[in-house]
Amino acid sequence: MKMEYSDKVMEHFMNPRNRGSIENPDACATEGSPACGDQVKVFLNINPETLIIEDVKFQSYGCASNIATGSIITEMAKGKTLEEAKKIDWKEAAQALDGLPPIKMHCSVLAVDTLRSAIKNYELEHNLAEKEEFSKKVILEELEKIIYPQVGKNLVELKMVKYVGFEDGVAIIDLYIPEFDAYRDNIAEEVKEHLERYPEIKDIKITM
Repeated sequence: MKMEYSDKVMEHFMNPRNRGSIENPDACATEGSPACGDQVKVFLNINPETLIIEDVKFQSYGCASNIATGSIITEMAKGKTLEEAKKIDWKEAAQALDGLPPIKMHCSVLAVDTLRSAIKNYELEHNLAEKEEFSKKVILEELEKIIYPQVGKNLVELKMVKYVGFEDGVAIIDLYIPEFDAYRDNIAEEVKEHLERYPEIKDIKITM
């Protein structure tokens, strides 16, 4: 299937802004996995008095959309305060690129998630935020980051999540995805990938 990219996606892919790394950054974060196809790392330099992002760089492993979204979110974040940058969402980033193919919308989620993780790491290190207690709310937030490829919307938005539970270290997720759905197994694997990084989760049970 031929992938239709906007001219803006291709321009950011061919000439990415802020690509590279920062030596001794004030904060950084890595999200995704090369084994699963996409990974992004974001580096931040932050003014400690104004909390403005003075410099931001990214490294990426993946497709054209992965590189383009890394480029656009760093452009959008540079010069903003941490609070302003945290409000950048994946739909806004995709719109700034004049749209992404639905099957590639997850790249926008990954880029924004990595930026927010870097900001959170800075806030935790400088006592600007408290570490959130793990609960099923965290699980639900992770499910909101998983995009159903055919339409480019997340599982929660599409009402594919029937139940979320967390008890004695076991995450329980009940999804509504028919057996004939071509993306069924891929989504289950992505759910596991998002949740396995939490040390509080000892086991993941997915029913569909």
